[in-house]
Amino acid sequence: MRSRMLAAAAVLAWLPGCAPAPETPKKETKAEAKPPATAPDVFKVRLETTKGDIVMEIHKAWSPRGAEHFYRLVTSKFYDGVKFHRVLKQFVAQFGINGDPQIQGLYATLRIDDDPPKQKNRRGMVTFAKLGPNSRTTEVFINLRDNAVLDSGGFAPIGKVVEGMDVADKLTYLYGELAPRGAGPDPAKAARLGVKYLERDFPRLDAIKTARVVFP
Repeated sequence: MRSRMLAAAAVLAWLPGCAPAPETPKKETKAEAKPPATAPDVFKVRLETTKGDIVMEIHKAWSPRGAEHFYRLVTSKFYDGVKFHRVLKQFVAQFGINGDPQIQGLYATLRIDDDPPKQKNRRGMVTFAKLGPNSRTTEVFINLRDNAVLDSGGFAPIGKVVEGMDVADKLTYLYGELAPRGAGPDPAKAARLGVKYLERDFPRLDAIKTARVVFP
């Protein structure tokens, strides 16, 4: 009887699926670098967009509050999936309305005080948009030309594009100025309704796939 049991066990061991599968060694995955809690004095941000990559170099000395706020937005992945909702040829390429209305609503309340402008809004400079004093939240623009008119309005650049300015020049500008002044997206609707509104009514807008701090 014992010999029969041993023979049966030997047969089962050869049947497919009956023997225990050998353990597959687990592949080691490279952990994503954890960013410092506060922004370095100078840091780079890579925007992977639907038209290519844009790399920005951000300087805290130019706009301490603005640079720190932008750093926190990027490291929290706020800009992932965000559209370039306002692109005016030979003026600015603007982004910063999150596609999730709840997230956008939360961050829209986190206004930061102004920084005295230390740089000019020349072509390639990166600056927070604002509607009045101390109203900067999440929207940022790239100057597509020298915009001296913005300097007197207190728009303080936080950095500059160091790679991919040609990509910024190629961003879709079909829709023109924002509503109600133009036929472009309505920022209030975009904030309230999310990315579905932008994709439905303005399907050709370019977007940021990912925004990441670039570590040396």
